[in-house]
Amino acid sequence: MTGSALVRSLRPEQWLKNGFVLAPLVFSGRLDDSAAWARGLLAVAAFCAASSAVYLVNDVLDRESDRRHPTKRDRPIAAGEISAGAALATAVLLAAAALAAAAAVGGWFQVVLGAYLALVVLYSAVLKRVVFIDVLVLAAGFVLRVVGGAVAIDVPVSRWLLLCAYLLALYLALGKRRSELALLGDDAGSHREVLGHYTLALVDQAIGVVLGATVLAYTLYTVAPDTVAKVGSEGLMATVPIVLYGLFRYLFLLHTQDLGGSPTRVLVTDRPLLITVVVWLGVAAVVVGTS
Repeated sequence: MTGSALVRSLRPEQWLKNGFVLAPLVFSGRLDDSAAWARGLLAVAAFCAASSAVYLVNDVLDRESDRRHPTKRDRPIAAGEISAGAALATAVLLAAAALAAAAAVGGWFQVVLGAYLALVVLYSAVLKRVVFIDVLVLAAGFVLRVVGGAVAIDVPVSRWLLLCAYLLALYLALGKRRSELALLGDDAGSHREVLGHYTLALVDQAIGVVLGATVLAYTLYTVAPDTVAKVGSEGLMATVPIVLYGLFRYLFLLHTQDLGGSPTRVLVTDRPLLITVVVWLGVAAVVVGTS
């Protein structure tokens, strides 16, 4: 086992997903609160350790099917660069580190992180084999990240924000399923059982529904009475076109360049999408910060 192989198995590029933990910090208007930042970043670290632990467990469980996959066969565990025993031992250490960090944050954050670990382990063991339940559970993990970020800094979290996070995560999860179907074609079901129950037409319809719901939910969130009261204006409406472009850009990449297999990789490699996220963060921070 090499150090580089172990690092790749932790999938550090996926840690970008844990940025959802900081969403309550951004929208609570506490960007100048150093104590909140410290607790928020510790919460992010806990989720990074927890998610990497689950990636290792998942790769051990899927190592045989991954070996038949055109890209996943290069994962270190499937490729034999890391033994199943070493991977599971590392997963235990990471889970312990995550729980220790959660204890340092304290309060309800420990419960939220524990719920996240239980959910994703259950997903890896059982739920990822059930059509549509698989993507719904994946999206729920992002909601737990947002809730974790809120309890970590002890701020109430908007129900609209939770809904937006859930729908966005569901949109990305469906995009990932579409990418897998496009890549594997008729052999999709032999690589992952649940993919045999999906079709491109079915997933495209689901993506259309979720895309519309995401846009509507985010727009309503920007003008919701509690949002306006917290921000002090309806200024967040200015971010709606930015969000629309980001969602449409991802859809464009999904259909024309088949880049939906890893949303985090798309984010760091597609400059227009990355600029969109940065602009959205900047505008949102200015609107909330001037409240």
